[in-house]
Parts: sequence; C-alpha cells; structure tokens
Amino acid sequence: MKVNANTIEEYFQAIPEERQPYMKKLHQTIVDNLPDGFQVGMSYGMVGYVVPHSLYPAGYHCDPKLPLPFISIASQKNFIALYHMGIYANPELLQWFQEEYPKHVKTKLDMGKSCIRFKKPEVIPYDLIGELCRQMDPQKWIDIYESVIK
Repeated sequence: MKVNANTIEEYFQAIPEERQPYMKKLHQTIVDNLPDGFQVGMSYGMVGYVVPHSLYPAGYHCDPKLPLPFISIASQKNFIALYHMGIYANPELLQWFQEEYPKHVKTKLDMGKSCIRFKKPEVIPYDLIGELCRQMDPQKWIDIYESVIK
C-alpha cells in the first residue's frame, strides 16, 4: 500500500481511519523509547527512524544521499508493519525478540527478515516494541551495519 506523503502527519491522514490510532501510538512508542541520536521523518515512503548524516556521513550504502535507515513503520494492505533493521542484522537481538514476543502476545509472531507484521493492530505489544527500541543506540547500529556490509 503506497502512501504519498511528505510528512508524518500527512502519512497518518492518508491511511485508513481505523488504523490511525494504532499507527500513532506505535509511532509515539518508538519516539519515546529510541535512544538519542536517531532522527524521525519520512523514509522510503514510510515513517522512518534513521541515523542522520551528522552522525554517519557515509549514509546508506544503497544510496549515500540517504541517511542510514534503522526502523520504519507502515500501514500495508493487510497489516501494520514494523521494519527493524537491527533485528535483521543482529541474531542475538532477533533471538531475544522471538523469545520475548510470546510473553506479550498470545498470537503467533508473524515476521520476515526485518518485518514484524501485525494483522490485528489491537494486539501490538507496545511495551515490547519500546523495549526493542531501547536495545540499540545509533553507534551500536552503525557498528553492526558496517560489520555486515563490509
């Protein structure tokens, strides 16, 4: 589901009304729990949380003009998605998340390599997402990112 928006506010206004409260709460949970240094804005047509060029001048290897992506959230056709690049690149963090998830949610974890899908937004584990956000600061993410791409 492609949303044409230049700002986070425009993004939230463009998604289905019934998803707006869940997306806004997910966004606020991430903002409240991300360590200092990450920047919030639109990234790849989604709400993104990135390492800005001021902290990582090299930028994203796929397009160095873009800041280094870390987390994104999106309202997809059939689910709300949270994309967490740290889970994709750090097996220990992935294992931690997979072990913690059932302690917070009764439904089975639905995820791809970096995408956590919430088909029932009412079961989004906001506390767990907050804890996940606190697990990695920008420098730790840069270190992991560089070890993976080099």
